Amino acid sequence: MDRAEKSQLVETLASVFEDPGVLVVAHYAGLSVADMTSLRARMREAGASVRVAKNRLVKLALKGTDVEHVSDLFQGPTVIAYSSDPVVAPKVAVDFAKGHEKLVILGGAMGRTNLDPEGVKALAALPSLDELRAKLVGLISSPATKVAQVLAAPAGQLARVVGAYAEKSEAA
Repeated sequence: MDRAEKSQLVETLASVFEDPGVLVVAHYAGLSVADMTSLRARMREAGASVRVAKNRLVKLALKGTDVEHVSDLFQGPTVIAYSSDPVVAPKVAVDFAKGHEKLVILGGAMGRTNLDPEGVKALAALPSLDELRAKLVGLISSPATKVAQVLAAPAGQLARVVGAYAEKSEAA
């Protein structure tokens, strides 16, 4: 990689670190190419991204950003996972690490907040933004259907009573 390519990579990484939403840093030593390809595919499907870059270049890109405090995590073979949704990248990374012990989560960042490995796992346990929206819509629409059922119940009961009297008078 020549000097121009390195500066291009630093600029690209700096733009990623400007507002990543959430950033997960992990060691990947020992993962096969097929495993890394699988991790990239899972991240892409979920709406997250994965980057592998030299630690020295990543530290240069981190300077002056909100997530500069994670620069001490970049030692050894590291991979960066990031997404705008604060749950997606941690969820995919933690799920992948459960099946592949070679992927070791070191920590991460959510804005200016530093995350240790337990913090990343806690984020992974949360429902995603889309799941929360679906639950909220369900909660909002649930009372409306219950109100409609309550309002319709007396009319239905009245119709059944009138029907019962009609059947009784016809039988007599």
